[in-house]
Amino acid sequence: FEELGFYYLGPIDGHNINNLVSVLENIRDNRFDKPVFLHCITNICNNQIIELHTLPLKFVSLTPCFRSEAGSYGKDTKGLIRQHQFDKVELVQIAEPTKSNDALNNLVSDAEKILINLSLPYRKVLLCSGDTSFSSSITYDLEVWLPSQSNYREISSCSNFLSFQSRRLNIRYRNEKKKEYPHTLNGSGLAVGRALAAIIENNINDRNEIAIPEALQGMMGSDCIKIQG
Repeated sequence: FEELGFYYLGPIDGHNINNLVSVLENIRDNRFDKPVFLHCITNICNNQIIELHTLPLKFVSLTPCFRSEAGSYGKDTKGLIRQHQFDKVELVQIAEPTKSNDALNNLVSDAEKILINLSLPYRKVLLCSGDTSFSSSITYDLEVWLPSQSNYREISSCSNFLSFQSRRLNIRYRNEKKKEYPHTLNGSGLAVGRALAAIIENNINDRNEIAIPEALQGMMGSDCIKIQG
């Protein structure tokens, strides 16, 4: 991601959280675990005036996410599809308003490249207004194919919030003599658990082997994993 112009923040933990909100909190104490860190990363620029020549700002981080999944009604309670704790690559951009649509396309493309490199079948879905969050102007979901469910499941979501977040966070940029609100965008690189499930399901063969995608073979030291038993 650094080659794409993103700043790598490192794993978000107690050592580098500094100006982000507290993470590990208990809901019974009127505190909470963060279900997603995208908003916290955007908050890095809270109350800042950004110079025009530095835009777009790009951030990437690998962060733990915690979710109660209270509304899942017993669905996907086993396996890697729906987890209470999982790691996710977060992508955030702060861009000029006239260039935010292009920034969104680039953000989606960055996430797509991972799926392409992993040779995973997927589709891109433009959410209707009823499924789009109230703060988002437009959202694209990337859904990966899971043979065990004969269905596509969300693995990434990328949104353009226009100036909604920058106004609430008082993030501005200097445009000639004026100070204006930039547009903010965010998305998921990939949900790691679902990516692993998709790799396994789409690459298992009749010889009880899981073919390792070419992009991962150098790290794995093999082109397949043999299933024992």
